[in-house]
Amino acid sequence: MKILVVDDELDLCEILQFNLETEGYEVVTANSAEEAFKLPLQEYALILLDVMMGEMSGFQMARKIKENPATAQIPIIFITALDDEDNTVKGLNIGADDYITKPLSMKEVKARVKAVLRRSNSQTHQRDAADNKLCYEAIIIDLDTKTATLDGEELALTKLEFELLSFFLRNPDKVFSREELLTQCWPQDVYVLDRTVDVNITRLRKKIGRYGKQIKTRIGYGYCFEEK
Repeated sequence: MKILVVDDELDLCEILQFNLETEGYEVVTANSAEEAFKLPLQEYALILLDVMMGEMSGFQMARKIKENPATAQIPIIFITALDDEDNTVKGLNIGADDYITKPLSMKEVKARVKAVLRRSNSQTHQRDAADNKLCYEAIIIDLDTKTATLDGEELALTKLEFELLSFFLRNPDKVFSREELLTQCWPQDVYVLDRTVDVNITRLRKKIGRYGKQIKTRIGYGYCFEEK
């Protein structure tokens, strides 16, 4: 799971990166809002955002994130030395999910990060179930229209590739044998070889770009879609 830390204090970025990576997160840092906007923000599950930065403040950056439909659902935790009530209310009104004041307690940061991510994941699953969609970061699968998009662009998937990707996103981090994938994703009245699974997995990996490497081969067992 990817977290973005945006703060103009280099030392604090390094401390946050180290501590969050020990919790198993993939952490990227940026030292300004301008630098952060050069990154593919839609890939991040959470943004830790300093309020008082240079040319663009954290409040301004958060507004831009929330105004963009592609990034509006990303949870934001503000990190700031401004601990007065007015600034806290301002941050929450923009759409922040939490507010942590400096100096930071890493124990508190870890606890709040976990809480926000847990709440965000729960809300996402509820929303997606209502919309009949499956989502993983920049991948969106519409089960009604049988279409899949990556970064808003429709993927040219075959029916089998679509079924495989849908099945993997429904069951992340779980290993399935070739026989199980054949049972779950292929028509029951069609005879196919195990090798057919390998071929379709290879094609699917190529078509989903940067996420292809997350379809892992477990030698002797099968395949799984590994969440970051």
